[in-house]
Amino acid sequence: MSYSVFLLRFVDREVVALDTERFRQVTEPYVVAGSSEDGFSQLRAEDGGEADLYHESHGESGMLCVTATHFAKGAMLGVLSRLAAALEASIVPQDGDALIFHEKERRHLPAELQGNAVVIVPTADALQAAFDAR
Repeated sequence: MSYSVFLLRFVDREVVALDTERFRQVTEPYVVAGSSEDGFSQLRAEDGGEADLYHESHGESGMLCVTATHFAKGAMLGVLSRLAAALEASIVPQDGDALIFHEKERRHLPAELQGNAVVIVPTADALQAAFDAR
């Protein structure tokens, strides 16, 4: 896919830092270029699908966002879903409604994202279906 999705963790309608150790644990098996320290990682899933991730830390604020671009359908969507779930993050496509994994997360989203947020399970198929429904 040639557009971006953002992995953002919201608490009380504010963006909060993502857990960098969880990020490393989930992405490490798939990294083929870059690293968590570089602020850029290229991932490759079991089926050969790739994604570019941008994930720069901002001083004491930590890593506030992971941006995924140029990501393939298939297994890579599963990797992105598992990553978002591990980070307790919402998936926010550049042009669509937020995707969350539990209804209780809705109240933490900013007001403009709450009403149209869609609850999905963290799987490749569910993420693909959410993208297809747009």
